[in-house]
Amino acid sequence: MFKSLLIANRGEIAVRIIRTARRMGLRTIAVYSDADANALHVAEADEAYRIGPEPAAESYLRADAILDACARSGAEAVHPGYGFLSENAGFAEACEKAGLTFVGPTPDAIRAMGLKDAAKALMEKAGVPVVPGYHGDSQEADFLAGQAEAIGYPVLIKAVAGGGGKGMRRVDDPADFAKALASAQREAGAAFGDERVLIEKYVARPRHIEIQVFADGKGQAVSLYERDCSLQRRHQKVIEEAPAPGMPPDMRKAMGEAAVAAAKAIGYRGAGTVEFIADASDGLRPDGFWFMEMNTRLQVEHPVTEAITGLDLVEWQLRVAAGEALPLTQDEIPLKGHAVEVRLYAEDPAKSFFPSTGKLLRLRMPGDMAHIRTDMGVREGDEVTMFYDPMIGKIIAHGETRDAALRRLKGFLTRMEVAGPKTNLGFLAATVGHDAFLKGDIDTGFIDRHIADLVPASDLSARVLALGAAAHLLLREAAIRRAQSETAEPHSPWAAADAWGLGGPRSETLKFNARGEAVALTVTPQGEGWRISGASENDILVSATLGDDGFLRATVDGVRISAACVARGKGHILIHEGIATEFEVADPLDVDVVSDGEAGALKAPMPGKIVQVLAEAGARVRRGAALIVMEAMKMEQTLVAGADSIVAAVHAAPGDQVEAGAVLVSFDEASD
Repeated sequence: MFKSLLIANRGEIAVRIIRTARRMGLRTIAVYSDADANALHVAEADEAYRIGPEPAAESYLRADAILDACARSGAEAVHPGYGFLSENAGFAEACEKAGLTFVGPTPDAIRAMGLKDAAKALMEKAGVPVVPGYHGDSQEADFLAGQAEAIGYPVLIKAVAGGGGKGMRRVDDPADFAKALASAQREAGAAFGDERVLIEKYVARPRHIEIQVFADGKGQAVSLYERDCSLQRRHQKVIEEAPAPGMPPDMRKAMGEAAVAAAKAIGYRGAGTVEFIADASDGLRPDGFWFMEMNTRLQVEHPVTEAITGLDLVEWQLRVAAGEALPLTQDEIPLKGHAVEVRLYAEDPAKSFFPSTGKLLRLRMPGDMAHIRTDMGVREGDEVTMFYDPMIGKIIAHGETRDAALRRLKGFLTRMEVAGPKTNLGFLAATVGHDAFLKGDIDTGFIDRHIADLVPASDLSARVLALGAAAHLLLREAAIRRAQSETAEPHSPWAAADAWGLGGPRSETLKFNARGEAVALTVTPQGEGWRISGASENDILVSATLGDDGFLRATVDGVRISAACVARGKGHILIHEGIATEFEVADPLDVDVVSDGEAGALKAPMPGKIVQVLAEAGARVRRGAALIVMEAMKMEQTLVAGADSIVAAVHAAPGDQVEAGAVLVSFDEASD
């Protein structure tokens, strides 16, 4: 076994590999771009080496930079993870030439599966079932149209060198074939530098089922059972599970044997995934699946296989790469329970899942849930940048049954707290709790069919609106207290934000933008809380406290609930049942912007009562100096100077009731 391992990757897969390698006693070496200098995988590794600026093309995709890091660090082996250079035969070859152990298949095996048409021809020769279609060399439009007619519509046009849905078009009508072909070829050329396509029969109710295979390079290969990856959007996997729902034992055996035959046909070594398409129109059956492609690397979804087998696939990879035989035979590999994995992305489901960037202001997970695994590539406070895949991490639940795993997963997702960039957390929770998904009624069109259920409309519930208002008021009160503690005498009665004084409760209108909607709520103090109008037909009574942990604990019309609250700018983000709602507001009581300096006056930000006057005519004041304390909405607000100035006149006295916009203090410009 080699003693040192360089991980030529980033994010959650780099962290995951590092942890197994460290457990095995290996020295772990990370690489990083300028964007990742403070990343989690860098912190986890024993050593880390810079390989270039932020863009992947100038860092993680530079084989020469990674090989240079290997030479500088004295690494003996390289694990490519997935993505980037993981299926680059040239990189694997360069590692071998440099005397490094490449933790993956041989360059020849990578090349054999690198092009879809050649791979399918090879699989046909090995007796692996292949989707009916044309995988030949001819690319003439008329010839391909003829092949489509022979196969029978609907058909799929697919890029030979493709992946991720690029260069792929479904065609239902022969009249649309020419246009779809030209479009697919253009997209394939732009994405892969190769315009060639193949034509396949379109499967009406497709299930994407893949088999995890392992081979030791000594002629031994095994199947570690199947994973169902049918929950996809734009041909990208979102939710994966193992074993596949509704999988008959005879089909599992047939698919496993086909996958092992595929691996042996190319002299495979290490971890690989053979992907099949299955026709679910009449249920799963042994004669209803066909080879699609083989991924010559570890898959993103490998944790569900680890959960049902109890095995560490990265450890197997390292041992096989070091020349060891497979640890278990086919009959010795266990299959226990059910596991489901979801991919947490920084993206906005309400805007067609458009990627989102920004600082992770909050990333908290419930710590008391058994049988849950989290593979995260970031920490709270880290930045999700524009340079790489927006996946934050993965959450995996295991249970004795599929129902048990899904209950645990739904419970975890609804208690998880993520704020900063937009995420798909609420979408994931809705999906794993959807009736059709719970019944196993799934195929690759599931998300498109149920998108209205999975991506909630912009309408906000009255409860969330009321919580948002309470959170805003409490955050504002906390800011006031901080300002008072910095500016007032510690034993002065004016330092207390206890809202004492004459005058009855006064209503205030809070205006927010939340999920693209303009929201106006009227809030009136009542008892220890507030009466909130405008969230629903009836007023809502709310009382709440905000802890130092950022948790809002509230009673809403007699119902005790809680939510995480994260201040952001002049608003905040509220996280309730896994859904983050941003309340954006121009706060008239913001403690650090209350002076209208350009107009030479300090004005009342809202109606209220003057409690204390700290300003004196003729006094020279500095920016931020406390000038007026006023009471509004059961809270005291310290109004401060917006610039270095000289007080010209004071226009208010303690006890005065003033309206919004009333001039309280006027200034002359400060002179040297």
